[in-house]
Amino acid sequence: MNTVVAKSRTEVRNEKLVQELNQLLADYQLYYHNLRGFHWNVKGHLFFQLHDKFEDLYREASEAVDVIAERIRALGATPLHTIEEYFQQAQLSSAKNISKGEEAVSIAMKNSQVLLYDLKEVLHLAESFQDEATITVISELITETEKRIWMLKAFLG
Repeated sequence: MNTVVAKSRTEVRNEKLVQELNQLLADYQLYYHNLRGFHWNVKGHLFFQLHDKFEDLYREASEAVDVIAERIRALGATPLHTIEEYFQQAQLSSAKNISKGEEAVSIAMKNSQVLLYDLKEVLHLAESFQDEATITVISELITETEKRIWMLKAFLG
């Protein structure tokens, strides 16, 4: 005898949130790896400032990755955790062999804009489900991302 068990509203809600959070996680992972490459490879008269700034940014991204993955775990799911999964899921792409400072900053800004869009999508979904914990986590990341975009734009003039 086959028994079909209907999913609860909470399970359906969590699946939708996890799907969006995993998308965000994948994009943050590519953003993080791009920043590491910029940190290692930047050259030119802005080297000292940008080398340090990219380190600050990739550390911030690493913290965000951890927060997002832990939120997925708190929702009872497993976060994406392989490079293959990140590449399959992410909207961002790898920035390979970038050594010009302004180009790297421009890519970091554009990546941040994609992340901001992702964050707002997750926020809207979490608000529709009245998921206060996810709202809090994502709201903090939105604040950080908006400030980062402002600063990167200011750098680029």
